[in-house]
Amino acid sequence: MKIALIGASGHVGSRLLKELARRGHAVTAIARNPDKIAPAPGVTAVASDAKNPAALSKILVGHDAVIRAVHFLALDAETLLAAVTASGVKRLLVVGGAGSLLVAPGKTLIEAPDFPAIYKAEAQAGCDFLDVLKAGSHGADTLDWTFLSPSAEIAPGARTGKFRLGGDQLLIDAAGKSHISTEDFAVALIDELERPAHSRRRFTVGY
Repeated sequence: MKIALIGASGHVGSRLLKELARRGHAVTAIARNPDKIAPAPGVTAVASDAKNPAALSKILVGHDAVIRAVHFLALDAETLLAAVTASGVKRLLVVGGAGSLLVAPGKTLIEAPDFPAIYKAEAQAGCDFLDVLKAGSHGADTLDWTFLSPSAEIAPGARTGKFRLGGDQLLIDAAGKSHISTEDFAVALIDELERPAHSRRRFTVGY
C-alpha cells in the first residue's frame, strides 16, 4: 500500500516508519525536518507544515491511507480532518493516547488523581480528538478511521510481536503494570492497517 505518515521522525512515527518499510509498503514520510528521516527502500521524505491543511492535503492525494503520529497539541482534529477529507483519502489511522481509556466504570485514566500533571494537556487534547472522530464532525463521518491507544507506559524496547488487544479499557498485566514497547505498538497499528478489524473504533494494545 501507499501510506502517508505524518510525524515520521518522531518517537512513535520513526518506529511506524521502520515497520512499514519492513513490510514493503511505499511510504511518504512527512516531517518538519525530513533530514531526520533515515533513507530506506520505498520511503520518500517530504517536508510539510502539518498545520497548513491546504499544503498537507496536496501531499496526501493518491495515498491508500494516512497515519497521524504527531502530538495532539501540535495538530488538532479540525486541521487534520480538513486536509485528509480534501485529499480524497478515505482511511485514517491515529496514534492515540492512553488518557481516554477506562480504569473503572465511567472513569478514565486522565481523571485518576495520580495522573501526571505534565501530560494532562496533551492527554486532554487526545480525548478531544477521539470525541471528534466518534461524533463524526469535521468530515470524520466520511472516513474509515481507527484510533489506537497505547498502554499507560510506552517506551522504546523489543519488537516481540506478542501482546494483547483491548477496547476502551486500560490493559494491565499480571504484575499490575500497564505497558507496551513503541516497537510492538507499531506492529499492532500496521497489523490493523493491513488487516482492518477496528473500523470507526478505538482499540488499545498492551502486554
